[in-house]
Amino acid sequence: MLGRFPVALRLSRGLLRGSSARRGLSAMAGGGEEGRLADFFEYMERLRNYERSGVPRGAGTDSDDGFDLGRMRRLLRRLGDPHTHFPAVHIAGTKGKGSTAAFLSNIMREQGYNVGCYSSPHLLTIRERISVGNDGGPVPVGLLSDLFDQAKEAIDESIESENGALTHFEAGLGGARDATNVIQSTELAASVITTVGKEHLAALGGSLQSIAIAKSGIIKQGRPVVIGGPFSADIEQIIRDRAFLTQSPVISACDPGIKSITKCIGWDNGKPYQRCDISINISDDVPLSIELCDVNLQLLGDHQCQNAVTASCTALCLRNLGWDISDASIQAGLEETQLPGRSQFLTQEEALVLGLDGASTVLIDGAHTEASAKALSNVIETVRLEGPLALVVGMANDKEHLAFAEQLLVGSRPDVVLLTEASIAGGASRAMPAPSLKEIWMSAARDLGINCVDIGTISGTETPEHIANLATSSSSFAGKPTVMIGCQDKTPFSCDLIRAASQLILESRGRGDASPGLVCVTGSLHVVATVLQHLERH
Repeated sequence: MLGRFPVALRLSRGLLRGSSARRGLSAMAGGGEEGRLADFFEYMERLRNYERSGVPRGAGTDSDDGFDLGRMRRLLRRLGDPHTHFPAVHIAGTKGKGSTAAFLSNIMREQGYNVGCYSSPHLLTIRERISVGNDGGPVPVGLLSDLFDQAKEAIDESIESENGALTHFEAGLGGARDATNVIQSTELAASVITTVGKEHLAALGGSLQSIAIAKSGIIKQGRPVVIGGPFSADIEQIIRDRAFLTQSPVISACDPGIKSITKCIGWDNGKPYQRCDISINISDDVPLSIELCDVNLQLLGDHQCQNAVTASCTALCLRNLGWDISDASIQAGLEETQLPGRSQFLTQEEALVLGLDGASTVLIDGAHTEASAKALSNVIETVRLEGPLALVVGMANDKEHLAFAEQLLVGSRPDVVLLTEASIAGGASRAMPAPSLKEIWMSAARDLGINCVDIGTISGTETPEHIANLATSSSSFAGKPTVMIGCQDKTPFSCDLIRAASQLILESRGRGDASPGLVCVTGSLHVVATVLQHLERH
């Protein structure tokens, strides 16, 4: 039997590596209120920022090249070791950690627990990285300002003693050398490893195996670990070997005793949801059991169903440890969860703000890896009817551009692809130029045997007549359906491109075709954030 935490203790995700468990866009506040944080923002801007410059090679490995967790421990000691005052669930993984964290946080909130969550990156305000309390929203301006005032002296002393080595955001790689990995086994309720993929290869050792070793660094002595997956046999074995060394029970969300199925896709207030059944019956070292029927998940796709299973396994693991968590809270928490910028369908009112006339639905998703492109393609195919599809894509220059393009071309078969330049943290030096992206997508289409035509540059401000002529002349080649591929001119991404994409797909199918169009904005959370910022302003 696993040792139990007293149920009176409160679960905190204050030291998790994932995305925050906010419940919806209403929680994303910004605006003039944040003027009170001017001193805080100015202070943070003076620190070295690896999110902008890129993480150094080997920074996330458990080696001499890895980040020094000692400086974070020393800073926390100056602050009174606040992370030791509550138990934590520590989540790592290449993909899925944000959704899993959101699911789990909402499950605990439904049960009445006061949940804290640390997350990255943010979309509109840095306050999104910290959520506290029962509503899951960003930390209030006043609270963050007060905390900064209280901590500033200790931070100043730490920066001086560390010769300026403290940074804006330490590693952020969710493994052995991530700054959140200061958690010891005495504070850890459970570890969770969602997936292992090829993102941050250089910083994590150069191979999937080295990434798995880095991720498994969050497993602690005697504390259970939930693994999401599915993993290849060699990757799962690396994680299990680490768990064996630390005598940590392993709970697999891909256990043969787990069944999940999506029964149908429904629509509520113009937004889709997937109705799932989830059955968990595990009788190994940590017995878990639950039957959930007709779970309406707002997060779409097979990968989100798997993330929901992983979160449910974690909640059941905590219940096994003595936490009071009902089946009803698990189902309600899963159903309540949504994540801005991740498979987010805009409302009709929001689409109108972008200048669309209601003929196209807009989907925004921060996918930027091969695996996330495959998952996004699955979402598109799940909800898409017979209408045309346009992709608006902007990416950082360190991503797998060709593999990303291939996944979306093969899976979703778009009618239009418009490439743009994302406003990446770190500036133009980290953004992939739109013309370069266009050449990659043209090459990917040709290699896949997909007819494509280069429609040149699109600013987004063209007249409807110009768009109509362009669509008419480019929508077919030798009588065969053709993907129109163009790019924005030298200006960074603007929401005008979404309107142009919608006009192109509708004109390409002809006004007689009443099938609703779908415009998907993807490739970077920075592009997605631009859309959300536009909606906030208007």
